[in-house]
Amino acid sequence: MIPMLSNELDITEVLQRFDALKFETGNIETIAKMAKVKPMQPFSEQVISFLNDLAKLLMKSGKEYSDVATFGFWCRKSAILREKGNYDDIDSRLGRGVVFHSTPSNVPVNFAFSFAAGLLAGNANIVRLPGKPFEQVTIICQAINELLMSAHSSLKSYICMLKYPPVKEITDVFSSICDTRVVWGGDGTINEMRMSPLKPRATEITFADRYSIAVINADEYLKTADKDAVTQNFYNDTYFSDQNACTAPRILIWLGKNKELAQNEFWSRITKAAADKYAIKPVQAVGKLHATYKVAACLKISKVYKQNSFVTRLKVHELTADLIKFKYNSGFFFEYDAENWKEITPVCDERCQTLTYFGFSKGEVRNFLHANPIRGVDRAVPLGKSMDFTLVWDGYDLIRSLSRKVSLV
Repeated sequence: MIPMLSNELDITEVLQRFDALKFETGNIETIAKMAKVKPMQPFSEQVISFLNDLAKLLMKSGKEYSDVATFGFWCRKSAILREKGNYDDIDSRLGRGVVFHSTPSNVPVNFAFSFAAGLLAGNANIVRLPGKPFEQVTIICQAINELLMSAHSSLKSYICMLKYPPVKEITDVFSSICDTRVVWGGDGTINEMRMSPLKPRATEITFADRYSIAVINADEYLKTADKDAVTQNFYNDTYFSDQNACTAPRILIWLGKNKELAQNEFWSRITKAAADKYAIKPVQAVGKLHATYKVAACLKISKVYKQNSFVTRLKVHELTADLIKFKYNSGFFFEYDAENWKEITPVCDERCQTLTYFGFSKGEVRNFLHANPIRGVDRAVPLGKSMDFTLVWDGYDLIRSLSRKVSLV
């Protein structure tokens, strides 16, 4: 176990032992200097200016990747100022110090949103990047480096991005010097990270294994004129991330009278869209088949719909809390016909993150959430918006969680 490190010399000497560190932004000296970095006020002008300039670069260099472009769009000054408008206590807050972000390996741009939240909250940031060679990661890091080498050199000591294999001793170092640890990646990753102790006053934010659901009003779907937009929105929520994102719906619940007619139309369009845009590998198709057999052996299902290798739908007799144990990705969906909102509650436990909806008003969704004593559903968003990042995520207000309140009496 690495002891708690408090000065630049100790941090530098310890990190120099590890050949596995691969820096994309910053270096060992950057991390060592973070021990003395001054916390900033949330939404500082220099950070907003940096992110706005980053947005300009990414809208050019990353335009071929929709997730990079989306992050760039989110970083615009006008968008950040809208987020800032949600806070009325910025003047009494400061960053906590150093934030260590451990980000997921299967979502290329998640690290960038986590980093931006940490910087906006006023902190220096050590970001463990995905181990997989994503071009999106390279594009974003190169843009950050360009800015740090020019107009935004004052932020050099606040940003370090690196890769390393699962070496506990390295995680021990970063955990020992951070003031907040942010862990993405699920239950297994969280348990592994917690083997590395934090400073006594350090805090931790964890994003555990979650799943999401979608609720669709069949009658409203049949009436909508722009079904192509609905198809694209559902595709973006699900297939774009290969259903790897916690935000991707895995259970579809239908309300309304004309469910069968709506489902036939909806899935016909989804199947065509997936066949046109989504590349599925043989191992994924076999995995879906194996998952189907497992569900059939363990649960009561009324029908399996499998038009081709792109869409697998399992119609279930009832919604139970155990249903999600049998989830798979690559276009694998449970489906349920409900008569009322109350029937949805069994799959709204603490593991349920996002409820996406179509054909309902905000008021209808709000009434469901308020009227039923559920432990889950941290966010409810319209279909197509499940991956839209905000500074309140998984029930955490990231600005307030990553900063500290200074009381003046």
